[in-house]
Amino acid sequence: MGIARLRADIPVEWVQRLAALGAAEQADFVARMDPGDLLHWDAMFECWSANGQIAPSGAGWRVWLLMAGRGFGKTRAGAEWIHTLAGSGTRRIALVGATIDDARRVMVEGPSGLLAVARRRRVKVKWEPSLGRLTWPQGSQAQLFSGDSPDGLRGPAHDFAWCDELAKWRKPDETWMNLDFGLRGGTRARALVTTTPRPMALLDRLRADPETVETGGRTGDNASLPERFVAAMVRTYGNSRIGRQEIDGELMSEAEGSLFPRALIERARCAAAADYDRVVVAIDPPASERGDKCGIVVAGRAGKFVDVLADASLPACGPDRWARVAVAAAEQWGASHIVAEANQGGAMVKSVLATAGAEVRVRLVYASSGKVARAEPVAMAMETGRARLAGVFPELEAELAGLQIGGRYDGPSRSPDRADAMVWAVSELMDARSGVPRVRAL
Repeated sequence: MGIARLRADIPVEWVQRLAALGAAEQADFVARMDPGDLLHWDAMFECWSANGQIAPSGAGWRVWLLMAGRGFGKTRAGAEWIHTLAGSGTRRIALVGATIDDARRVMVEGPSGLLAVARRRRVKVKWEPSLGRLTWPQGSQAQLFSGDSPDGLRGPAHDFAWCDELAKWRKPDETWMNLDFGLRGGTRARALVTTTPRPMALLDRLRADPETVETGGRTGDNASLPERFVAAMVRTYGNSRIGRQEIDGELMSEAEGSLFPRALIERARCAAAADYDRVVVAIDPPASERGDKCGIVVAGRAGKFVDVLADASLPACGPDRWARVAVAAAEQWGASHIVAEANQGGAMVKSVLATAGAEVRVRLVYASSGKVARAEPVAMAMETGRARLAGVFPELEAELAGLQIGGRYDGPSRSPDRADAMVWAVSELMDARSGVPRVRAL
C-alpha cells in the first residue's frame, strides 16, 4: 500500500508505529517503496523524526534549545518547525546564522533547509536572495540575519526566530540581546536554537532559564545517515572529548572544551628517541613583516610515534630571517624536507628558502580549513598516544591549550601560528591524518 494512501486511509498513530520499527524492519519497509511513496514518507517528518527533533508541547516555554551532535538532523528540525509556523498564518520570522552566507547556504538553500522542506510539502515559497527574504503563500515572511552583525536585529519585531549554530556566532551575546528584545510579536513569541554544543556563557544562561526547554541527540540517532559514516566517526572520535561533543552532543566544561587541555599535554610528554625514521621542519610563515609571528616547529617519527622535537618560532620578521632559521633547523635535525604553508606566498616561500640555502626538498601545503579544524586529527593522535612532546615548549603549549573544540581560539596570541606549524609537522609524519574516509576528485 502506498504512503499516499496510508496517509488518507490509516490513522497517523499507525503510521507512527511503522516509523518506530527496528532498523532492519524499517530498512526493509523503505526498500519496498516506489520512488513516489518514498517522497511522501520523507515529507511526513513528524511520523519518523527522533523525539529531540520535535518542538516541545505546552505553552510554558519561550526558547527551544536543540543541542545535538553533528548530523543528528538539527537543520531539518529547524526548517520543519519554521515551515509549519509560516504556513499557519501571517508570521514575521528571523533566521539567524553564524554569517549571512551560512544562513543562506544551510538554513535556506541546503538539502535540509527551508526550500527543500517546502518542495517536499509541495508548497511554493518565494525566495529573494538579494533581499535575504522568504515569503510563504499565506503571507509569512522570514528574513536572514547573522551572528556577526548584531545591529541588523536592532529594531525589527518578530513572532518567531530560528538561530542556527549559535556556538559559531562571532558576537553571540550582543546578537542574542538584540534578537531577544525584538522577539515580541503576538502572545507566543518563541525562538529555536539549533547548535552543536560548545562551552560558552550564553548557552549556560539559556539552559538555566526556566522558560527554556532542551532537547538533543547523538549523531547515530539519525537513521538516514550511512552506517559506514557513523561507524567511521565513532571509530575515529569515539571515547574522546571531541567525540563527546561532536558526536554525542555533550556540553562540556570550559576546561574540557580545549582540544589540547593541560592534562593531555602533560600526559603526552616523552623522552626523545635515540633515532628517528624521518624528521621534518614545518613553517607557518607570516603574511607580512608586521603581521603575526612565524611558526617553525620540528617533528620526528619513530615507528608509530610522532614527536615534537623543537619550537624555533620567531616574532614577526622578514622572510630572509625566518627562512634562515628554518634552514638551520633542518640542518641541525637532519630533516628530510621542509613543509611550508603557501597560502600567503606560494612560489615566493619556496624561493626564499632556496635563497637561504635550503638543500632539502621543500613541500608546499595549502590550507583549505581553519587552524583549529586542522588541529583536530593531531589532538586525536595525542589522546591515543601517537603524537607526543619530546620536551617542554611553554609558548607552543599555551597556544595548543587555547584551541577550542568547535573552532574558537582563546590563546595568548592573536593567532596560533606555533600550534599551526606543529600541526603541519605532525600531520606530515602521521600514517593517516584523521582516519576519516575521504573522497578524492579524479
